[in-house]
Amino acid sequence: MRHLSPKSYISFAPTTKPRHALTETAEVRAALDAAARRWPEDKGRPSRLLKRLITKGRQSVETSEGSTQAVRRAALDRLSGAYTGMYEAGYLAELRQDWPE
Repeated sequence: MRHLSPKSYISFAPTTKPRHALTETAEVRAALDAAARRWPEDKGRPSRLLKRLITKGRQSVETSEGSTQAVRRAALDRLSGAYTGMYEAGYLAELRQDWPE
């Protein structure tokens, strides 16, 4: 049978990119249902809904990462130079003199 031949199956695959299997658990079903409400034009097309969910999820993660980095940079800017002058010149070198080599 031709459809059981690995060569013929691979030659008709629409892409050479890696594929990912996803089991429709209750959580995945809930995500698909929410996506279908958000994008009703793709209702009944789980592959498209999953792609949209993945894209939105990536955007959300990137935005969150950017916000976290901005908050950290602002904190560093606020603290930058705040402790200047607390220690005398050469303090660190003097402290390290007692350290074993």
